[in-house]
Amino acid sequence: MAWQRPDGRQPDQLRPISFERQFTKFAAGSVLTRCGHTQVLCTVSVEDGVPHFLKGSGQGWLTAEYRMLPGATPQRQAREIMKLSGRTQEIQRLIGRSLRSTLDFNLLGERTLLVDADVLQADAGTRTASITGGYVALKDAVRSLVEQGILTRSPLVHAVAAVSVGLIETEPMLDLQYDEDVAAAVDFNLVLNENLNIIEVQGTAEEGSFSRQQMNQILEVGELGIKQLLAAQEAAFL
Repeated sequence: MAWQRPDGRQPDQLRPISFERQFTKFAAGSVLTRCGHTQVLCTVSVEDGVPHFLKGSGQGWLTAEYRMLPGATPQRQAREIMKLSGRTQEIQRLIGRSLRSTLDFNLLGERTLLVDADVLQADAGTRTASITGGYVALKDAVRSLVEQGILTRSPLVHAVAAVSVGLIETEPMLDLQYDEDVAAAVDFNLVLNENLNIIEVQGTAEEGSFSRQQMNQILEVGELGIKQLLAAQEAAFL
């Protein structure tokens, strides 16, 4: 019997996605991203100066931090204060790499963009929602810098979005929720730009292995999801 998705979606159907822009008052850019039951608050702050390895280069930088709030899951998770888990470090590095791919740092000048992704509610896909929503917050922050005359032109040169795809009972399933994430034999996270060029692919067989043909099917389904996410990002600014 074929896998029945808990929420009744088709295999290539995203969860409902929305972006509530300018969600907070003081950040240069902010958005509450809702993807099904997953909710991530993404904010972007701007600081003068860059890390030491870029001083005097005229180039800017972007870095990201990711946290899951204690009440984001059914069982409370302790705050990560003194020491970050390996998972948290890996995710925030992924967010940073993904969002850096969107920028021409020469146009940013010696400024640092700090992206904070705070998970308010988690039902799988928190890293992909952080990237997709983080881009919306980043676009708002850059617009603000241009409108204030701090930048003469936007340093954004690409859009970016991310989505998960899992192989469940040999069939690719787009945008997994928690029950599906647990059941998936193969789990992929895809990060693509507006040209559908790959920024990053994370693919793991949770049990056994998968074929090249199956990977191609996963990528095809992922591309369909990325196209929809890019369109939703654009629609948020209309």
